[in-house]
Amino acid sequence: MKDNQTIGYATADYAYDLPKELIAQDPLADRSASRLLVLNRKSGEVAHHVFKEIGSFLKPGDCLVFNDTRVIPARLLGEKKDTGAAVEILLLKRLLEDGTGASDTTGINSCDWECLVRPGKKLKPGVQVVFGGSKAPLTATVLETREDGNRIVRFFYDGIWEEVLDALGEMPLPPYITHKLKREDRDRYQTVYARHEGSAAAPTAGLHFTKNLLDELKEQGVSEAFVTLHVGLGTFRPVKVADVREHVMHTEVCEISEGAAELINRTRRDGGRIICVGTTSVRTLESLSDEDGKVRPGKMETGIFIYPGYRFKTVDGLITNFHLPESTLLMLVSAFAGRTQVLSAYAEAVEKRYRFFSFGDAMFII
Repeated sequence: MKDNQTIGYATADYAYDLPKELIAQDPLADRSASRLLVLNRKSGEVAHHVFKEIGSFLKPGDCLVFNDTRVIPARLLGEKKDTGAAVEILLLKRLLEDGTGASDTTGINSCDWECLVRPGKKLKPGVQVVFGGSKAPLTATVLETREDGNRIVRFFYDGIWEEVLDALGEMPLPPYITHKLKREDRDRYQTVYARHEGSAAAPTAGLHFTKNLLDELKEQGVSEAFVTLHVGLGTFRPVKVADVREHVMHTEVCEISEGAAELINRTRRDGGRIICVGTTSVRTLESLSDEDGKVRPGKMETGIFIYPGYRFKTVDGLITNFHLPESTLLMLVSAFAGRTQVLSAYAEAVEKRYRFFSFGDAMFII
């Protein structure tokens, strides 16, 4: 039986030193040219490679599980209608399910979102916001303030919501990335297989895959299963409690189709490995798996929080990036490979000058 210190129930157990210059500010021109640290979780052995070599660690019959969510330009800059004061709104979670928004008797479309807003104190229920000037096709009204400080905001628009958002919104890069992403470079903050719009942040482990690399892996006999989890900005919120067991995880919508569930279950029956690409794929599988590891199709809102002591039901391997100190993502990785081994691997990555976080290098835990 491991003691609490070994398992790591204290948030401080997930701290590590990272020089600021190792935080990647820009993506590499070649996605698959990222470095790859390979950690064997049984032996603790660490090896250093380039991401495009990942096929040498995969076997015919393995199944890669990708999160096919697509990042939306969820950062909106506007102004209060009455005063002209600057306003910033970050879209977190859409509250309408019809995909097109509801239309009122005037023919104006609307949709409701849970949002982060700045300045928070001045955006009270009833405040109206305009975006892109008075002639722009987007306005909003704050409906309510939630206990956590988030707002429920109703947006009013002409035309197609996705087109309006694409014209007026910006990519909401994580706070540790200080370089502004140019509009023409938006695709570098999307995976090449991104399909279903709804995320406020990218599932960054998948950013390393190119279409050519995916084709090579298919030819090698590696199958692909796609699940969807729309990533919220809660991913970047720090753990503020001293004991991780007291942390309340943010919730996100995830979904697994019948075809994906069947492929994953068949792979497990046939002796293949289930390799998750990213922590969001892990959270989706573990949320929609039975205790015996059988994946069931469906859609749900998950608040699963995985930290050391958790027993994985479905996942055999994990491709992931290097995560922030004291973050829930680092805790999940530590649950999978062991806190001491993971932090040791991170220390080696720092020593060898790996690039960290969203645009950084990758880690493959097998």
